[in-house]
Amino acid sequence: MEYTIKTEQDVNIYVNDINPYGKKTILFVHGWPLSHRAFEYQFNVLPKMGYRCIGMDTRGFGNSSKPFWGYDYNRLAEDVRCVVDALKLKNFVLTGHSMGGATVIRYMSLFNGYGVSKLALFAAAAPSLTMRPDFPYGLPKEDITKIIQSVYVNRPQMLLDTAPMFFYKPITKALSDWFFQLGFEAASWATAECAKTFRDESLFNDLPKIQVPTLILHGVHDRVCLFPLAEVMRKAIRNSRLVPFEYSGHSLFFEEKDKFNMELVRFADKL
Repeated sequence: MEYTIKTEQDVNIYVNDINPYGKKTILFVHGWPLSHRAFEYQFNVLPKMGYRCIGMDTRGFGNSSKPFWGYDYNRLAEDVRCVVDALKLKNFVLTGHSMGGATVIRYMSLFNGYGVSKLALFAAAAPSLTMRPDFPYGLPKEDITKIIQSVYVNRPQMLLDTAPMFFYKPITKALSDWFFQLGFEAASWATAECAKTFRDESLFNDLPKIQVPTLILHGVHDRVCLFPLAEVMRKAIRNSRLVPFEYSGHSLFFEEKDKFNMELVRFADKL
């Protein structure tokens, strides 16, 4: 079932509710610069196992509205809350990839984990995607600034250049085209503004506020959200477990899809 959910005036969030009568609910929040369709290899499998899978498109991306404003973590988390309220979700597993991981961490902090029974983070851009004076593990801020500049100058080339960074091994043209198509559905200003958010914002104070069991899935060879970020999250989040993906970069849900699905289902089913 497909919905659009109003989160503020003139802003509607697209939601695909797959297997709405499933035994357990998993809400997926995608990463930059993709859409809910990035999780197609989960949506192909998990509903057959009885799960209700809900994929939402972040504002500015996929089939959602593309306003010129509202791309900070607080507003993105508020959009998630609007989806949770509209669908009356309770006792569900909240998941997020990359910037979506940062968004769901902010949701847990901002709304005290409202309705969430478990949290799963996939290559999350947290606690900081970029290096800081007291945090040496991220990317140089200058690298993100260059991406932002390239969005405004030649976004198609930026997407083509970015695609290989998401994968551990060299990718085929078909896979690059798929990534490009998902990324090109977004508004250019949303692509740039979200990049400014994950360049400048951080979530150090949010991590200790997470009070639910948390699964951290992270590719060892991730060149976007470097693996040390996962180790920092593991130490900062109580009752969390880190599962390294030895043959994955940033797109572990594609590169090791069978292992990814198995770990997520095992976590969701665990009492």
